[in-house]
Amino acid sequence: MWILIRVKYCNITVSFSGAIDIPEIRNIIGTLMNVQSKYNPKLSIITVVHNGEKYIERTILSVTGQSYTNIEYLIIDGGSTDGTVGIIKKYQKNIADWVSEKDQGIYDAMNKGLKRAKGHYVLFLNSGDELYSGNTIESVFSQNDGSDVYYGETEIFNEKMKSMGGRRLKAPSDLNWKSFRFGMCVCHQSFIIKRELAPFYNLKYKFVSDFDWMINGLKHVSKIHNTNLYLSKFMTGGVSRQNTIQSLWERFSIMIYYYGMLTAALSHFVIAYKFIGFVTVHRKIN
Repeated sequence: MWILIRVKYCNITVSFSGAIDIPEIRNIIGTLMNVQSKYNPKLSIITVVHNGEKYIERTILSVTGQSYTNIEYLIIDGGSTDGTVGIIKKYQKNIADWVSEKDQGIYDAMNKGLKRAKGHYVLFLNSGDELYSGNTIESVFSQNDGSDVYYGETEIFNEKMKSMGGRRLKAPSDLNWKSFRFGMCVCHQSFIIKRELAPFYNLKYKFVSDFDWMINGLKHVSKIHNTNLYLSKFMTGGVSRQNTIQSLWERFSIMIYYYGMLTAALSHFVIAYKFIGFVTVHRKIN
């Protein structure tokens, strides 16, 4: 007889023909269930880039060099006119999907990535950023199975990839949507969320829509897991840092929307106080 066994996540299909006794079938199923017990969800990693020939390669290599193999890698290029597309083509055999076309900005590009993604989870890793080590994703999914969100710490690097240490704001031990009242407590690049629960980015915000996206996403999840790991290396100098005043105003507007005017105002006094204290002691702003 023919027996067809399918194992979720592992994508294993086993076919048998001929006479097979019941004990043998049980042994086969037991073996396959042991394989299945190792949590192996597909992760869609999305990189958005525009004229990023200087940094895109190291981002690509940090993804394609992962020990975890169930990764769908997508690159959304905003119609680059430098050598970015050539670098993408160099590694396209390891890239599940990529496109190069004009967009309405970084968050429009991220929405394109979300629409194309097919994984169980999504992670955004911008050009110049890297996963923290070669076994980062494997370490994340080996800890826990089925969480809606996985998060961790981020190390800051300058454009020469010189470490500037950890972020000023540390990831809380227990994360929820209210945790962002005092700033971006978890870096966008160290936040993995189930694709079916990930909202689209609000294009009303040009500089800190990721702040809104994470709060919005956390409002609709129930199981959140702190990996207690460094998950990414963030290259400082992104779009929000280049437009500081506009970014601060957008962040304030987002906080008013979610937390109310009074809470947003009081939170900013606390943020300012802690920021001044940090700069005074550490002589740096990150």
